[in-house]
Amino acid sequence: MKKSLLCLAVMAAATANVAVANDHDDRWYLTGTAGIDFQSSQRATDPQFTWGVGIGRFFDPNWSLDFGVYQTNASFDANRNLNFSQYGAQIDLRRHFRSDAAWWPYLKAGVGVQRAEEEFNAFPSPNSPGERTSNNLALDFAGGLQADYENVSVRLEAGIRSVLDDQSRIARDVDSFSDPYVKGVLLIPLGPKAAAAAPAAAPAPAPAAAPAPAACETLDDDGDGVNNCIDKCPGSQAGQAIGPDGCAVPLTIDLRGVNFDFDRATLRPDAITTLNEAIEILKKYPQLRVEVAGHTDAVGTDAYNQALSERRARTVFDHLTANGIDAGRLVGPIGYGESRPIDTNDTDEGRAKNRRTELNVQN
Repeated sequence: MKKSLLCLAVMAAATANVAVANDHDDRWYLTGTAGIDFQSSQRATDPQFTWGVGIGRFFDPNWSLDFGVYQTNASFDANRNLNFSQYGAQIDLRRHFRSDAAWWPYLKAGVGVQRAEEEFNAFPSPNSPGERTSNNLALDFAGGLQADYENVSVRLEAGIRSVLDDQSRIARDVDSFSDPYVKGVLLIPLGPKAAAAAPAAAPAPAPAAAPAPAACETLDDDGDGVNNCIDKCPGSQAGQAIGPDGCAVPLTIDLRGVNFDFDRATLRPDAITTLNEAIEILKKYPQLRVEVAGHTDAVGTDAYNQALSERRARTVFDHLTANGIDAGRLVGPIGYGESRPIDTNDTDEGRAKNRRTELNVQN
């Protein structure tokens, strides 16, 4: 009775802390079993060492199936020279209750065939001891705990194996034996462990929505055609030549054709025509202020050329004011002498280009 209570206690403990795991090792494994078979009291045998080997596999995280063989060589209490040996082959189905703990519980149900080899005293027969053999159905119910380690797994198991054997010579009035047992099982996986599945790739992020235009992109406070976001000179005045950054760009009204004869400061007839065109531009844009500048070639001394450039600038200045351009819109006249050539002074053509006047826009 005490033996049965011990087995039932282990089975009850095996059902505690039930949880389900999400993964498992599905390799085939070999098993080696060693334990104590307490033997039914009806056999009149001592508890004996039992051992076995087998093969098995998990088919999902919660279920495993094993096939194994075992052997117990029990001797009788009254005569240790006589044995009641058992040899069996069995299939076991286990329901595992995996948890986050290192050890998890399971329940087992098994069915198989057990061969009995029962020796008995046949004295005075010369064939004593006699032997009775039979093959019988065996049913196995157990509970246990299992833990997985790096290269092996371990089971601790307690159960009862019931054998439907009604041919015993020592227990003629029984038709079955129930043998409690406890045992340890070592599981050795076969082959390399399957590589863990790569995690699913994260979905590509949705494309970012185009940013809404900043309010400044739609504004142009100074009316210069450059929006407030990039306008570095927000105080531009009407009529100024404006660059892409919103700042005024210095411009020159090149009075090409307003050239002078060598060493002269008087306007030629063709120069007057060009100047009159510039006057029309200034009248069209009355907000423009211009610098009147005179230049010479490099022939002569610096001092002489400086004075000559000033006289040329004065000639243009006077012509502009005489033709309706307010002197308040004009800066100068200023002479730059030979300091700002636009062509070579080594040829007649180049020197003629350098003898010029310019209107440089100031706003």
